[in-house]
Amino acid sequence: MAAVMIGVDPHKASHTAVAISVAEEPLGELRVRACAAQAERLLAWAAAWPQRIWAVEGAGGLGHLLARQLLAAGERVLDVPPKLGARVRLLAAGDTNKNDPDDARSVAVAALRSAGVREVRPDDHAAVLKIWSKRYRDLGRTRTQVVCRLHAVLCDLVPGGVSRPIYAARAARILEQITPPDAVAAARCELAAAFLEDLRRIDAQIRETRKKLAAVVAATGTSLTGLFGVGPVIAAAVIGDVRDVSRFPGRNHFAAYDGTAPIEVSSGPRKIYRLSRRGNRRLNHAIHMAAVTQVSHRHSDGRAYYDKKLAEGKTRKEALRSLKRQVSNAIFACLQADARRAAAHAKGPGGQQGNDSAACAAGSHPRHRLFGQATPGPGAHPTTPAASPAPGPASARGRAGHSSIAATLPSATPQVQVERPQRSEDERPGGAARQRPYSAARKALGQKFPLKAQRPKGTSHAAKRTDGTP
Repeated sequence: MAAVMIGVDPHKASHTAVAISVAEEPLGELRVRACAAQAERLLAWAAAWPQRIWAVEGAGGLGHLLARQLLAAGERVLDVPPKLGARVRLLAAGDTNKNDPDDARSVAVAALRSAGVREVRPDDHAAVLKIWSKRYRDLGRTRTQVVCRLHAVLCDLVPGGVSRPIYAARAARILEQITPPDAVAAARCELAAAFLEDLRRIDAQIRETRKKLAAVVAATGTSLTGLFGVGPVIAAAVIGDVRDVSRFPGRNHFAAYDGTAPIEVSSGPRKIYRLSRRGNRRLNHAIHMAAVTQVSHRHSDGRAYYDKKLAEGKTRKEALRSLKRQVSNAIFACLQADARRAAAHAKGPGGQQGNDSAACAAGSHPRHRLFGQATPGPGAHPTTPAASPAPGPASARGRAGHSSIAATLPSATPQVQVERPQRSEDERPGGAARQRPYSAARKALGQKFPLKAQRPKGTSHAAKRTDGTP
């Protein structure tokens, strides 16, 4: 336990830091302007407390740059969620009055009291996935806005508007058929043409971003794209938000994080569970899209599981929620397998070079894919890495028992398949190797003990040799 905890309330123009002791007594306060020397000023001020830990509120948001600067300086930094700091401030003061020093002190107190505060780590390849995933998400929202505005303009030009979803090519054909009768209609046509150009530009940017996402996801070598309904976009969203899967003790904690686990609201003998609105909603949306994709394909195991829940009397929404939980478990299993494979690759294969090719994570082979093949048809998924691992034993019981989910979960350790050497025709029974002396055959098999007939008389099995031979 550090002797001093320094809470930081970051803002766009300034940062406020408050240092407290283990007994939550205030030791000092500093407010610095957000500039290039912000980290140096904070470090010079905190030099009086060698044993210190920094607690930055929202290290993934406004405090991202400051947290990375402190981390680069060799400091230990904790990421305190803003809601956690707000709850500490409310419980301590009993009211909603707030200012920057109080917020910084609440952040420091929250870091001292909470054992689950995550430590900030250097950016890795998952940060790249998160950046491009956010870009793709922002472009999708911008496209929706442009399409809505284009629909509104076309409602003033076409009687009844456009009922079906509109695309750039379809909007261009509609505008070509319109002859403006007056200057007002001509102005609306020009505005619709401007929206059409925006739509084409955004579509081109979305296609380019999707290509970049596919490239960065393929560079990770993840097995997530082997799941049915999970492509580069969903895989990037999952890896970018999860980053380190080892911070989740099990799949139940992971389901609580992504919002697919129900919330218990029981009281006394009544046991009630309700839909969770908590957790990471971006990750929940990615799981939702994967589940919807599985339901839309009747040949998938996810659709079979969905139909099974409907036959049990569940509603469509309840069946979809059950399927989302299974997709969450499958994603967690793949992330664990990827982490084990990365750890094994970091340690090295050991021995002869190239021995790590068989030490693959279970679940990345098509026979271990959860919820069926990644894409309909016999072909492989286009985003699956080219170097696929060796196939392992199939343990799934098929769709009849609906056990492909649990049967294909990867084990606690990577499954290694050892390839046995093939014997030549001479070494097979009845071949030339059959005519070799029995003692030579035992020596070839690695037997260390001589034949029974060759043991000198008068010696026992426990007798020790004096010439040093076994």
